[in-house]
Amino acid sequence: MNSKRLIISRTDSIGDVMLTLPLAGIIKKYFPETYILFLGSTYTKNIVESSIYVDEFIDWTSISKLSEKDAVYEIKKYNADTIIHVFPRKEIARLAKNANIKNRIGTTNRTYHWLNCNKLVKLSRKNSTLHESQLNTKLLKPLGIDNEFSLVEIQGFYGFSRINALSDKFNSLIDKGKFNLILHPKSKGSAREWGLQNFARLIEILPNDKYKIFITATAEEAELMQSEILDKYENITDLTGKLTLSEFISFIAASDGLVAASTGPLHIAAALGKHAIGIYPPIKPMHPGRWKPIGENAYYFVKDIVCHDCRKNQACHCMKEIKADEIKAYLDKLAI
Repeated sequence: MNSKRLIISRTDSIGDVMLTLPLAGIIKKYFPETYILFLGSTYTKNIVESSIYVDEFIDWTSISKLSEKDAVYEIKKYNADTIIHVFPRKEIARLAKNANIKNRIGTTNRTYHWLNCNKLVKLSRKNSTLHESQLNTKLLKPLGIDNEFSLVEIQGFYGFSRINALSDKFNSLIDKGKFNLILHPKSKGSAREWGLQNFARLIEILPNDKYKIFITATAEEAELMQSEILDKYENITDLTGKLTLSEFISFIAASDGLVAASTGPLHIAAALGKHAIGIYPPIKPMHPGRWKPIGENAYYFVKDIVCHDCRKNQACHCMKEIKADEIKAYLDKLAI
């Protein structure tokens, strides 16, 4: 099935969108003339537009505020002949059908897809052993793309190179004589976290002559680590709440590495070829087998144990038991 104008629909968080972007690159490989539109939430616009394989961004946040009639009209304006519902949403599935998009691809495990999609793919994410990015590629089967893509292959399809130049204001902070390391301690509740005490310990043991350390987070998250990190250490540069998403992408591109839990910034760093170091719980489906960063210099830490007792708690002691000294030992191999 050849498509001339195709919508990839993924309206959730930055990390999820990052791991969906390779679909655009894969489609462009097999069908170079396909015009690819990406339906996403406003806050992921800069992410999507950083990929050379996406031709146009559609703002779901704006469309979702319209009446049903106006939303259908808005979707029709894009003249798409195919839509792939990567992140299933009932209202989008309905709009796509009412907008008369010819090919509507969705999974079989959503009842509303049986009513609104005409190209169904049997796909269960919950118990799969595949990585999230590999699971996404299964939705390309109706297009005739039925390959088993390795993670090494997938990382080549990001096309994450349409990056804005970093302003002098932030570029001047980069120290060419040191390893410029971003620590991103929080996750906006989207992932299990390593803990502020562990990040504080890492800051304490990284030598100043080898590392320049930057702390990033939203302004709201900054308040949560003010006393434990931001007010406590003089050898850090506080960038919390000071970067737009576009600037953050550019700053990661200018840095050497990033340490974080399973968050959007980690996947951005991996896609940019940076030393993206993730810290993960051993709990399915949150484990690195499903969500690890994929990139030439990506790496992750996880305890090799079976853990069930903190499945329902946001705090994960298995994850927090990963020592800062372990992270330092790995970083020291890079910061030579």
